[in-house]
Amino acid sequence: MEEVIKGAVQALKEGENCVLVTVVRTKGSTPQKSGAMLLVKEDGTGIGTLGGGCVEGDIWFAATEILQKNTGPEFKDYYLNEDIAARDGLVCGGSMYFFLDPLHEKEDFVGIGEKLIDAYQGNASITMATVVRSDRDELVPGSKLIIDSNSSISGTLGTQAVDGIAAEIGKDIAEVGQIHNLNVDDNVEVFMEGFTIPPTLCMVGGGHVGKATADLAEQIGFKVIIVDDREEFCNIDRFPYASQLVQTSFSNWSDQLDIHTNTFVVVATRGHNYDDLALRSALNTKARYIGLLGSKRKTIMIYKLLASDGIPLDRLNQIYAPVGLDIGALTPEEIALSIMSELVMVRRGGNGSPMAMDKKYLENLLS
Repeated sequence: MEEVIKGAVQALKEGENCVLVTVVRTKGSTPQKSGAMLLVKEDGTGIGTLGGGCVEGDIWFAATEILQKNTGPEFKDYYLNEDIAARDGLVCGGSMYFFLDPLHEKEDFVGIGEKLIDAYQGNASITMATVVRSDRDELVPGSKLIIDSNSSISGTLGTQAVDGIAAEIGKDIAEVGQIHNLNVDDNVEVFMEGFTIPPTLCMVGGGHVGKATADLAEQIGFKVIIVDDREEFCNIDRFPYASQLVQTSFSNWSDQLDIHTNTFVVVATRGHNYDDLALRSALNTKARYIGLLGSKRKTIMIYKLLASDGIPLDRLNQIYAPVGLDIGALTPEEIALSIMSELVMVRRGGNGSPMAMDKKYLENLLS
């Protein structure tokens, strides 16, 4: 959503009013999930998307009304029933909840927006907490609290008590870019979103599987770092999209990089001796995910070596090994799909289970 935030900051700096629309909650099958953003500007243009179709059209119209009448902010729910979904060619049937936040002055958002942009670019991670629904005079919709990863806060949601609760949650979700809905009570809701550097794949090993995995990671929005001790497997011709190419020994590769908490490390070198060295180095980082490619036999062998050298069991349990989801992958490209599926699962909080409906739904339909 970086382009939406940048658009809001630019519009306000140029003296143009706008409405920042955020999906704060969803239920069931919907075209977009929490955190999706749309910026509707006074000149009739927009940045971002809420999923298109009737949903986006109706919310866009509501945002335009806010700009014309100088009203808001607004919390809106939208039930996407089967008839509406079918009309727009969507296969959905859930509910979406939106917060429409009118921005008129630089003071409304420019300072906050610039902090969020800095977070996207690798500076201090930030959580923005916003009151999106309230029937209490002291908790005004649109009020914001900013929490960085060091627990420093600015702004207020309205009361010290609510600020304190949000601050505790905010410091934990900032560095991993998570979303949290804080329900103060039945009638007060605070939407919280962490903003941090985009997810980064650190691919340790640039061979066939490493190449296929890095290619796929780049396509789905990950920054990519390549580490290998061989120039022919770590060069710009092989990985033109890589943000960093680090040709170094596998034993100390992590010393050459600043691995942040939104980094996903996959170790896939050319042999278990190198995997052992590379994995040891990975364990010295604060990476969110560390995966090891290989068989269960190789994994157990390496675990025994690490344990004998004093690596605690709870740290070994944090490694994803063998890496990937079980999809029966054989080729490098299929293995890459298995690996990236697991990374997305960890990042988005999925569980890796099939999405197919239980057969009872079909039986009930035909009965």
